[in-house]
Amino acid sequence: MKIQKWLSSAKKVSQQMNISRQTILKKIQTNPYYRFQSDIEINIAAELGIKIDANLASVDDWLRLPGISITQARSLVEITNSGIHFLCLEDLASALGVSVLKIQSWQPILYFGYYSADSFYFPAKVNPNNASLNQLITIPNLDVNIAQKIINDREKNGNYRHIADVQKRLNLTQDFAYHLMKYFQF
Repeated sequence: MKIQKWLSSAKKVSQQMNISRQTILKKIQTNPYYRFQSDIEINIAAELGIKIDANLASVDDWLRLPGISITQARSLVEITNSGIHFLCLEDLASALGVSVLKIQSWQPILYFGYYSADSFYFPAKVNPNNASLNQLITIPNLDVNIAQKIINDREKNGNYRHIADVQKRLNLTQDFAYHLMKYFQF
């Protein structure tokens, strides 16, 4: 009789865990920016094939991980935008100023890709506030005329604050401003 009660209790617990797992699966599958709450959720995401490339991750990507602050996420994006690559979990821990043990649970969904400086995925960043004409024309689809406009406007009206400021001051299309955003760093 005790064994039967135990088996019945174990079956109920198993069913509850399965329902909980299915709920988490559904949440993760329907929301691409779902913020993981635990190691269990990270492991489920890994089973689903979800990966975060540490060298291409956006602030929103970093914020999916449990325990990371907006300040830390912005800092990691700033580091990768400056051209520094994370090669392993230890690099990431060092950049965050934490122990590897504190972020070990993130490992199943982190990917540490390496991209050469001339890669489409990791373009070199140019500061439009101090870039030369030669530096500006290295940006794909930015011709000499637009590069010269950037320099002339900068000299006449001062530094640019952000990409929207560049777009407004030079009367650029939204699509072209979006394109430049990948190459500019202010």
